Amino acid sequence: MNIESALTNVPRVGFLDIEIDPQMDLFHEIERLKKEKNAIILAHYYQEPDIQDVADYIGDSLGLAQQAEKTTADIIVFAGVHFMAETAKILNPSKKVLLPDLKAGCSLADSAPADLFTAFKKQHPNHIVISYINCSAEIKALSDIICTSGNAEKIIDSVPADQPIIFAPDKNLGAYLNKKTGRNMVLWNGACMVHEIFSLEKITRLKIRHPNAKLIAHPECEDPLLRIADFIGSTTQLLKYSQQDSSKEYIVATETGILHQMQKASPDKTFIPAPPDNSCACNDCPHMKLNTLEKLYLCMEYEIPEILMDESLRLAAKKPIDRMLEISRAAGLIG
Repeated sequence: MNIESALTNVPRVGFLDIEIDPQMDLFHEIERLKKEKNAIILAHYYQEPDIQDVADYIGDSLGLAQQAEKTTADIIVFAGVHFMAETAKILNPSKKVLLPDLKAGCSLADSAPADLFTAFKKQHPNHIVISYINCSAEIKALSDIICTSGNAEKIIDSVPADQPIIFAPDKNLGAYLNKKTGRNMVLWNGACMVHEIFSLEKITRLKIRHPNAKLIAHPECEDPLLRIADFIGSTTQLLKYSQQDSSKEYIVATETGILHQMQKASPDKTFIPAPPDNSCACNDCPHMKLNTLEKLYLCMEYEIPEILMDESLRLAAKKPIDRMLEISRAAGLIG
């Protein structure tokens, strides 16, 4: 397909559908484009290993938001999902923000439509809204403070105990935080398809086969799984724990992309992906995995697809993100 036809098709297919030379050294070409265009690649831990290996920064939602805020690059290429690229644009209105595939959405973000959430918010007029960063720009604009799984506890603790809170959009993370903080936040009924599909029965059988393995889990998982976990934490916290802990074997209950960094950091340890409740052996996010090295190269070469945003929406969504970053700095979570 030629470039003109491919550009016309981007709104429909989500990416530049152009054939590239199979002999092309994509790693070399991506490095060249980074230098020529003063571009930075920010990648989430759940991206495929090749993308992680060409990224300038790999992290979870909090780290990526911080990097997006302080970068001096002219172009931010976000190897992640749509809400993450939106967050980068919210923090960098003058920079060009690219996403390799516009269809790389998020089941959790999609579970909170702005119109329904607006009506829900009206039913709880005295509540402030704390929203997990895995949400759309529209939900961010309806929020008072944004949080990530890594800073959520500190964010909630910063709010006076007598102030009622709505927590959105993840009910599992919200329920976990209610237990951790002793709050009684009102929870929006949203969830992440990746973290809800783990099979407790299969994991229990896996623990029997690997009696020395520790189960480490993301707090977006359901409560029965979290109850048997040896450690619960954000993606970055899970990675750090696997490096610092003395065990040699881990069952990892989150998206499998993080196993690449865990194995690189601890080559002498064994990491087993927690099995989902289907016929697959591991649990991949289909949205995260829409991004490929080829799509990443094409979006850098042609600077398409680009994330664009209405300025009034951007400013409204920026306020709760700024509040999150302020609280995180005060709590020593980021520099």
